[in-house]
Amino acid sequence: MAISATSPVASTPAASQPAPHASTVDYDSFLKLLVTQLQNQDPTAPTDATAFMSQLASFSNVEQGVKSNAKLDSLISMAQITQADSLIGRTATSANGETSGIVRSVRVDSNGVVATLESGATLNVASGLTLS
Repeated sequence: MAISATSPVASTPAASQPAPHASTVDYDSFLKLLVTQLQNQDPTAPTDATAFMSQLASFSNVEQGVKSNAKLDSLISMAQITQADSLIGRTATSANGETSGIVRSVRVDSNGVVATLESGATLNVASGLTLS
């Protein structure tokens, strides 16, 4: 259904600036959009109520999936931190054998767990890393 404006809408400076997270819509924003859609629908051809309930249920499912993913990411980070803690003080050797030394510190970043050796060299903790 196409909706056309009956009068021009003025733009304010705040409205013309992009939002920092324009691609994300939270549950409250979705409900506001849904209510606005209901208020502005054509009274001679209203949208079916089941279509709105379907949209609401779909958004709720997506939101629950996003929250589940965030919790899983948190659990993975916790597991990586636990693994990283057990490396400190142990001797680590890279998969190719070129870098070896005692692990001084570890950090978790976008590449996973990264060990810093006493020599200052870094190793990505991945398959093939030998610990002793």
